Amino acid sequence: MGDRVPSEKELTEIYHVSQITTKNALVGLAEDGIVERIKGRGTFVCESYLTSSMNQHDKSDRLIGLIVPSMKTKIEQEFVNYIEKYVSKNGYGLIIKITRESQFEEANAIEVYKKMKVKGMIIFPTEKENYNEEVLRLSLDKFPFVLIDRYLQNVLTYSVSSENENGTLEAISYLLNKGHENIGLVSPILTNTVTEERAKGFEDAFLKRKTTINKNLWLTLEFNEISPNKTPKLIKEFLLTKPAMTAVFTMNAELAVYTHLAISLLKNETGRDIELITFDPTGISGISFIKQDIEECSKKTVDLLLEQIDGIYNPRRIYVPVKLNLCEVPSE
Repeated sequence: MGDRVPSEKELTEIYHVSQITTKNALVGLAEDGIVERIKGRGTFVCESYLTSSMNQHDKSDRLIGLIVPSMKTKIEQEFVNYIEKYVSKNGYGLIIKITRESQFEEANAIEVYKKMKVKGMIIFPTEKENYNEEVLRLSLDKFPFVLIDRYLQNVLTYSVSSENENGTLEAISYLLNKGHENIGLVSPILTNTVTEERAKGFEDAFLKRKTTINKNLWLTLEFNEISPNKTPKLIKEFLLTKPAMTAVFTMNAELAVYTHLAISLLKNETGRDIELITFDPTGISGISFIKQDIEECSKKTVDLLLEQIDGIYNPRRIYVPVKLNLCEVPSE
C-alpha cells in the first residue's frame, strides 16, 4: 500500500477549501484508481498507481516529470490520470510533484527533475501574477517541456490549452440570446493567459452583438480573497450592489460554487434569482458549464513532449475545443 493521504478535515485545513470539496476530490481520485479508501483506516495512494510505470518499464532513464499546483479539483485529477495513461502507453514512467501553489516549490521541482535527468517535463503553472523564472529558463535552454492550460506571453513555447476564448464567447452569447443584458463576471485578478482569454471571450460576445458591456458588473478577486470563508460573502455583497444584474459568468468551478451559494442566500432573503454559468462542471444540478476535453488535452501534451524528446523542436500553441453544456434550471 502507498502513502496515506490526509483526511477530509486535514485537506480542508491545508487547502482552505470546504469539506465537501475535499470529499469530492477524494471520491474522484478513488474513481480514477489513484487512491484507495479503506473504512476505518483512511485513504491511501494505490500502490499500482505509484509503481506501475516504474515497475512496468524499470528504466530510470525514461522518466517524465509532471508538476501540478494541487490535486484538489476534478480537472487537475483528470489531467494526472490521463497524462499518466499516455506517458505509460509510450513506454515512459511518470513522477509527480505537487507545488501547493508555491512558485518556490515549482522552481525546486524543476531543479530536482533536472538532477534526476528526466527526459522532459509537463508543467501546470501555479496561479500567480508572474511566471516562474525557472520555467522561462527551460524555454531558453530548449529543454523538452510543455505547459498545460497557459503559456508564456511573448515567448513561444510548447503549450496546450482549451479554447478558453471561444468557449466563453459561446456561453455569454447564449445568455445574451436569452435576453440577459446585464451580465456579471466573477474572476480571479486577470494575471494569466487563461483568465485573459476568458475575459476577451466575454468582451467579444458583446462586441459581436454591438451591445454595450458594463464592466462595473465585473468582480475581480485577489488570490487571498478566494476561500470558502471569504468569497461567498464578498460575492453576495457585490450582487446586492448590482440590482440590475440578471446573470453571472464565473471563470472556474470553485468560484461557481461560491457564487451559487451567494445567489441562493440572496434568493432566500429577497426572492431575486440570477442565472449562473461557468467554466468546468461544479457537480451542482442546474448550472450550465463549459466542458473541457481533458483527455484530448493530455494526449496532445504528451505527444508534443515526445516530439521534443525525439529531437524535433517546433514550439507552438495547441488549442483543444470545448463544449457548452446547458442545464435546465429546476422549476419552482
